[in-house]
Amino acid sequence: MEQLDTFRQETRDWLEANCPEDMRQPMRSDEDQCWGGRKWVFQSEGQRLWLERMAAKGWTAPRWPAEYGGGGLSGAEAKVLGEEMARIGARRPLSSFGLDMLGPALLLYATEEQKQEYIPDIINGKIRWCQGYSEPNAGSDLASLRTKAEDMGDHYQINGSKVWTSYADKADWIFCLVRTDFDCPKHEGISFLLFDMTSEGVSTKPIKLISGTSPFCETFFDNVQVPKGQLVGTLNKGWEIAKYLLTHERTMIGGFGLAGGGMKGMGQMAAAKRGKKDGRLRDASLRAEASSFEIDEMAFGLTIERITDETKAGQGTGASSSILKMYGTELNKLRQELFMAIGSTDALNFDTDSKGALVRNWLRSKANSIEGGTTEVQLNIIAKRILGLPA
Repeated sequence: MEQLDTFRQETRDWLEANCPEDMRQPMRSDEDQCWGGRKWVFQSEGQRLWLERMAAKGWTAPRWPAEYGGGGLSGAEAKVLGEEMARIGARRPLSSFGLDMLGPALLLYATEEQKQEYIPDIINGKIRWCQGYSEPNAGSDLASLRTKAEDMGDHYQINGSKVWTSYADKADWIFCLVRTDFDCPKHEGISFLLFDMTSEGVSTKPIKLISGTSPFCETFFDNVQVPKGQLVGTLNKGWEIAKYLLTHERTMIGGFGLAGGGMKGMGQMAAAKRGKKDGRLRDASLRAEASSFEIDEMAFGLTIERITDETKAGQGTGASSSILKMYGTELNKLRQELFMAIGSTDALNFDTDSKGALVRNWLRSKANSIEGGTTEVQLNIIAKRILGLPA
């Protein structure tokens, strides 16, 4: 305990000295997140310094092995780091599909050479990744994918397309599921490839959403050549990697249910908009709704913490990720509904100083219960694999 107390004080001192002031302010929109990568333009000098300093300590990936540039922290130390960042309202230094999805899969399935090549760049925010999973005829039934990878001797040749590829137009590389054998059951014959989005034959087309902006794209592959060394895991056994990665994706999306560092809490925003009386939010009905929401948010945060501890103890996330994904997305949708109620008719304005963040986030949140596997799919998984109900 004394050692952990020492770590807490050292972490608190370091964060106070190194977290720029603008990285302690509430985020106004998704654009305030730092995604890194070759194309990234930092929104401020503070954002650049924060990523640089945290990456140098490995604290963009605090529990990843130090040999690849991670923080090498224990579970207890990583929890302290999170608590101390929350204490000062520090933003996450890097938002990354590499951190949240690809990295854990590489640590488990990649060769040592691949780990040394890709993981440090993920930790340092040098490469921005996108996910090539869903296809026009392979959404919830992902194993029906048809994008083809043909063995051409020293490389694979990729033809096909993906859809709902988040940030494909901004990404540097893609982790992609491809069909390498058509003469076997659909869950077999799938492989997991990594390749550069600037490769000849790769093109993207943005998909516009009702919110007016969108991270989603269609992605097309026309005779794309991928070196064989960029196959992760065993040929035709990529479905195992795909399933493992999906548990991390669902957990990541479920995390939308928490406000996170640098984001305004429900009560804070309500008080700012509606005012206080006798030290309490003036609107009694809204006060009750905000309080109820914050209790649910706190309970959800503790559930995430528990499942994370179980995962780190070797029990695996597995089907529990479906609980996090289902409840977290519903919680985020409720948050956005309440923010709209707090803002009243002013919240419907797309032309505010914050570029209409409230209404755009509200509209965007509707997709949370579709992306990463629909709520209906998650409920089926929970019923079958956790509750043990008959089909």
